[in-house]
Amino acid sequence: MTTAMDGLNGSVVSEFVLLGLSGSWETNVTLTLTFSLLYLGIILGNLFIVFLVIVDSHLHSPMYFLLANLSFNDVGLSSTTVPRMISDLLKEHRVISFQSCMIQTCFIHALGGTEMVLLITMAFDRYAAICKPLHYLTIMSPKTCVLLIVMSWVMGVIHAMAQFLFVINLPFCGPNEIDSFCCDFPRIIQLACSDAAKFEFVVTANSGLITIGTFFLLLLSYVFILVTVWKRSSGDLSKALGTLSAHITVVVLFFTPCIFIYLWPFPTSSVDKYMFIVDFAITPALNPVIYTLRNKDIKLAIQRLSKRGHHDRFCRLVYC
Repeated sequence: MTTAMDGLNGSVVSEFVLLGLSGSWETNVTLTLTFSLLYLGIILGNLFIVFLVIVDSHLHSPMYFLLANLSFNDVGLSSTTVPRMISDLLKEHRVISFQSCMIQTCFIHALGGTEMVLLITMAFDRYAAICKPLHYLTIMSPKTCVLLIVMSWVMGVIHAMAQFLFVINLPFCGPNEIDSFCCDFPRIIQLACSDAAKFEFVVTANSGLITIGTFFLLLLSYVFILVTVWKRSSGDLSKALGTLSAHITVVVLFFTPCIFIYLWPFPTSSVDKYMFIVDFAITPALNPVIYTLRNKDIKLAIQRLSKRGHHDRFCRLVYC
């Protein structure tokens, strides 16, 4: 498994072996079907929200513009890992090239970092809508929304490249088995032909501390919004809670696995790969459901789309 390569850093490892979710053939077949259905739900659910926001003029607002971008990012984030995980489940030898491993890792962190900033942006949007309603459309102008999205992507790419440029210069000359179904910086660093312990701080500082810092920043922002509403409305928090509940649920679902993986990036167990499944498969599949079930505007948009579809079919039948 280790052959000489014309690598970027002179490494002799040309490929990595992904141990994945090893189990019996029957278990792997069941997992293949399960994750295939989950991935189908991720694609259809998130792209449906993007489509709905585009075609329904009632959803042409900053909040839903950001939601559509979050859904689009979820499709990309899950697509970096889930399709390969599904195909590898039925393979005896799960091998990924050195270059493909690094590319996958970069996309994971670029899209993951983008999602973190997007969630912060959505929290700011809710702050402006609830606490500054008279100035909301001025604060969240179309130009500002586009700039926030661009900033999210730029910061995501910077986050990924900062770690990539560090890891790519490490020597890899021996072990090449990764106890996961995808590549990630903590797992790759463990395989470097050097003292991995001295590199743990870099990964923890870049991913772990940023993740937990962002998480608590978001929670504090929601607390601040609720306290502001409570002071202004004599204790009536129901409307604000209804508005924020979906956002808070998504934030908890996304950040809890990230904190577990990156705050303690070098665990002795392999539980972290199941945390990856939560972030890459379960959370992106649940997000469209959460926003659909808890959002009246989305429900009304679906009803309008359904009525439009019935009307178009009726017109075609009449003209035929």
